Amino acid sequence: MNVPSAASRTMIERLIAFNTVSRDSNLGLIEWVRDYLQGLGAATRLTYDPTGRKANLFATLGDCRKPGLILSGHTDVVPVDGQSWDSDPFIATERDGKLYARGSADMKGFIGIILAQAPKFVAALNQNRLDAPLHYALSYDEEVGCLGVRGLIRDLEESGIRPAGCVVGEPTSMQPIIAHKGTHRFRCAVHGREAHSSYVTYGVNAIEYAARLVVFIRQLADRLAQLEQRDYGFGVPYTTLSTGVIQGGIAANVVPKDCVFQFDMRTLPQASPDALYQEIRAYAEALAKEMRAVDANSGIDLQWTSQTAGLAASETDAIVQWALKLSGNASVGKVSYGTEAGLFQKMGVPTVICGPGDIAEAHRPNEFVALDQLAQCESFIDRILETGYAKAGHTQEAAT
Repeated sequence: MNVPSAASRTMIERLIAFNTVSRDSNLGLIEWVRDYLQGLGAATRLTYDPTGRKANLFATLGDCRKPGLILSGHTDVVPVDGQSWDSDPFIATERDGKLYARGSADMKGFIGIILAQAPKFVAALNQNRLDAPLHYALSYDEEVGCLGVRGLIRDLEESGIRPAGCVVGEPTSMQPIIAHKGTHRFRCAVHGREAHSSYVTYGVNAIEYAARLVVFIRQLADRLAQLEQRDYGFGVPYTTLSTGVIQGGIAANVVPKDCVFQFDMRTLPQASPDALYQEIRAYAEALAKEMRAVDANSGIDLQWTSQTAGLAASETDAIVQWALKLSGNASVGKVSYGTEAGLFQKMGVPTVICGPGDIAEAHRPNEFVALDQLAQCESFIDRILETGYAKAGHTQEAAT
């Protein structure tokens, strides 16, 4: 079995030891990585969230004025609350050729490897074996809607920094991924009128009206499952909608005044999320009109709370062909989950997803990444020096 180098292993363990659950600050990790890369001569820039408790890091090895390759990853991890772990989730533990810890697969394994390889890139730049920069993009709050990277991208656009390509190291078992679905989240607040349950005609039942809207959303999802043109590259080959959270009511004998629910939409690249949203909004408005006939203060507030662009690359794209060569894979894939890759592509940066580990192991208790996956990723990063993707001529060609 192949294993990663001691340097990569040490770096991964150090990153895992930072508890960067999305609800908490990631500054300890970000500032440590910033100082590490600055020590290698990198130019660094931080972009903060409104509270100042979280930050993105964008760091460049080499000449910032030239287009270069981004190696991108998110630093936040999902919580471990209520999960049954066999070892401390924030201490990397090896068992049977696997490294167990929260974030080991998603995605501190990838980040640890690219950081451990940084001295090799510095040496290559100093020896003129690379004549274009290498960028590191580390973000916060990916797990709660790809929130942090938006500020990083905005900063790059405002500063005139135009990278030539991007590898997002989400766990793909080192298979290059060329597409993922768009992710859209919605919140619906239904406001009715309370009444005694023996006099239901005096009230406006917020839960029942919310339920009617939930059923409509489900029917829309069923229609897409039956009629939408399939894309069998995805595990679920059509656009999906699902309701994930609902809250309302205070007692069984009280007509409920309020009900709030949240739902999720995952769209194929060719789907129109706006058209689907307008269908839902039109039905919500019809329900609200019915509610206001009983009580003028009743209504429905439907909010589109977040959206993350899908990724839609082509197998013939230069960066995809390059990733296939470096990974040793003969085929590309598509995934149903969302990533930051679509946002980099929307910025105009050719992007591919490729990283160690299996997404099926992410977010679960006893999350792990196989050591041979980490070794494959390390070889992938090493081959950047051999293939010269980060050389200016190749990257400029890829960006056109």
